[in-house]
Amino acid sequence: MASPQNTKTGLNLPAGMNQTLLRLETFSSSFRGISSLSSPSKSTCSDRFIPCRSSSRLHAFDLQDHKEPTTPVKEGGNEAYSRLLKSELFGSDFASPCLSPAGGGGGHGSASSSSSPMSPCTNMLRFKTDRSNSSPNSPFSPSILGNDNGFSSDSSPPPKPPRKVPKTPHKVLDAPSLQDDFYLNVVDWSSQNVLAVGLGTCVYLWTASNSKVKKLCDLGPNDSVCSVQWTREGSYISIGTSHGQVQVWDATQCKRVRTMGGHQTRTGVLAWNSRILSSGSRDRNILQHDLRVQSDYVSKLVGHKSEVCGLKWSHDDRELASGGNDNQLLVWNNHSQNPILKLTEHTAAVKAITWSPHQSGLLASGGGTADRCIRFWNTTNGHQLNSIDTGSQVCNLAWSKNVNEIVSTHGYSQNQIMLWKYPSMAKVATLTGHSMRVLYLATSPDGQTIVTGAGDETLRFWNVFPSVKMQTPVKDTGLWSLGRTQIR
Repeated sequence: MASPQNTKTGLNLPAGMNQTLLRLETFSSSFRGISSLSSPSKSTCSDRFIPCRSSSRLHAFDLQDHKEPTTPVKEGGNEAYSRLLKSELFGSDFASPCLSPAGGGGGHGSASSSSSPMSPCTNMLRFKTDRSNSSPNSPFSPSILGNDNGFSSDSSPPPKPPRKVPKTPHKVLDAPSLQDDFYLNVVDWSSQNVLAVGLGTCVYLWTASNSKVKKLCDLGPNDSVCSVQWTREGSYISIGTSHGQVQVWDATQCKRVRTMGGHQTRTGVLAWNSRILSSGSRDRNILQHDLRVQSDYVSKLVGHKSEVCGLKWSHDDRELASGGNDNQLLVWNNHSQNPILKLTEHTAAVKAITWSPHQSGLLASGGGTADRCIRFWNTTNGHQLNSIDTGSQVCNLAWSKNVNEIVSTHGYSQNQIMLWKYPSMAKVATLTGHSMRVLYLATSPDGQTIVTGAGDETLRFWNVFPSVKMQTPVKDTGLWSLGRTQIR
């Protein structure tokens, strides 16, 4: 017997189906019918884009998963590049070779990697190298990235910034009566940190640690100081006079120890080695004095044709270099009274002389106004190693014992102080401040500070070199406060 609802709708429905279910089915079928009748000219829009891979060069990147590789994976530049990419994209754990199926994990490892979606594929993001076009200059070659970690093994450190040198002196001393004479040498700094300066007829000692000044001696109205030179120990000082004498004084007691003659006219340059005091004079001769001997001098070196104005012993006491107003640079040894080298390339007076403390037999010399050059010599064979035109008269040279650099002072026409890096001879700094020729130069015992003197009657202290241990840029603050005082 039919239910009252079925009778009302006029439909014979099977058992278990009611009118509500019928409405849902009818609505669904009607929706499908409408969709099937939509216009064929309108396309359905979607947020998915499926590219056509038929024209893609996927083989070049080797992205296809080869289930049965015919050749084993080789370690090399590609493996290193792959590990780098995996490390950047998935973390350091995936870059480890132990997680790679080809890394020897066994059959179980290979099966688990193919079934687990979290395990990276061996071929993921691997760039397939065309071996016919590969070259050792490729940026991904093993020679550049390395065979194991993918990083360069010969990477050079970044270049060091240039050392900064203060452009102004940190101390200025007034030096009245400081002579403007190219051929004199009246400033020297001892190993005990005492500066000696010849001013007119007197020699003054200035102690750097406390800035105290004392007068060592006065030669009298008829004489004058032409040169000063400390012994290497710093206890005694030698003084060359305009009368040709050489005096030796005990600086601690301010007492004269010895007076030696032999020169006919002024003694403008002095040089000590461990035992011998050498003196050069306007009479063109070089005398060797030994304080242990009673005579005034033990030998005379004759070779210059004009006044001797430059004189320096080598650091090993084996060779003596002398420069003269005859434009000659001569080198002597202890075994002969004749020069072993005659170097005549300079075209002006040679006053500036310095020996390298870093290399045996390396000598530097500077020429006067007509020459303006700094020249470097190998005294073993007499060859000139290098020459550079400084543009002005070279008055002094000093080689730093802390670093392989040279400082030069100049006269006409720029009156500057220049710092050079050896052997490139690149300029480190150019310092100005003197208003006249920078005729005098001395270095502090620690090798960091230089003092320069000029005819403008000033002594200026400059921090130009780093210390031996620190090797860091020198600071603009020095041992003494900035200011200007008098040395007498």
